[in-house]
Amino acid sequence: MTIDRKVTLEHCTDYLTFIGSDFYEQGRRAAEAMVEATGGEAQVAILLGSAGNNVTEQRNEGFLDYIEEEAPGLEVVAEQTGNFSREEGQQVMEQLIQANPEITAVYAHNDEMALGALPALRDVGRDPGPGGDVAVVSIDGTRNAVQAIVDGDINAVIESNPRFGPLAFQTLEQFYAGEAIPEDIIIQDREYSEENAEADLDTAY
Repeated sequence: MTIDRKVTLEHCTDYLTFIGSDFYEQGRRAAEAMVEATGGEAQVAILLGSAGNNVTEQRNEGFLDYIEEEAPGLEVVAEQTGNFSREEGQQVMEQLIQANPEITAVYAHNDEMALGALPALRDVGRDPGPGGDVAVVSIDGTRNAVQAIVDGDINAVIESNPRFGPLAFQTLEQFYAGEAIPEDIIIQDREYSEENAEADLDTAY
């Protein structure tokens, strides 16, 4: 059984099942949240996760496909990997905002990079978050990022639900009971926004 990361092997021969999020759908939901945050018009910088990672690839594909289909006013003007790191996210954001001062939105593949981007934006006089001049949307659902929504620094966060334990045990019980197990078992992810972040802060991980 693999959790949160897929393997490029044969289902039923090499592994039982994958339990995790639909990373492609997370990217599409992030794009939808970005439309909500910007009114559908923005110059977007993307902070990519680690190269060669299925999470990075799918979160990016979902975002790009959505804006191509539904939000042509969102123009991606820069993208660079921050390796899912807060420190690298800050460094990359510093470079991108200097090279592309027209940036008005940041899509980060995880919360840590988004949190790193915030001081980088402020250092050049930009104002991230709702009411500011740079919208910020990320994926994960960590408590620090949800708090940043409450504080007015991040617009929205798409959760990547980490609560696999009960689902994993349930799946194993079904397997040993002789039930058929699907190749992919998708856990449900929620979304944090200005409307629910404060009320749902205690549920963030």
